Amino acid sequence: MRLSDSERLIVREAVARRFGSQSQVLLFGSRLDDSRRGGDVDLLVELPHEVDDPLTEAVGPQVDVMRALGERKVDVLIAYPGCIERSIHRIARRTGQHV
Repeated sequence: MRLSDSERLIVREAVARRFGSQSQVLLFGSRLDDSRRGGDVDLLVELPHEVDDPLTEAVGPQVDVMRALGERKVDVLIAYPGCIERSIHRIARRTGQHV
């Protein structure tokens, strides 16, 4: 995983501030491959509660993490009870690692 312990803490705290401490965060995508360089930070945030507008809800933690990590590109995908599961959700769960 190409996120330091301090970066992982930043991500967890940003998500907890926005969604509560019961939220789970998985890192997936190219940042899991230690042999690669660069790449954006792909996060799956799993919520224990429904949200009205997942796109809008994802922007807050995305901006928080981008600012805290020095304007690094961050993509946030949200999953919650009742959301429509897409293939990217399944990929993120299958390959992701808890932050």
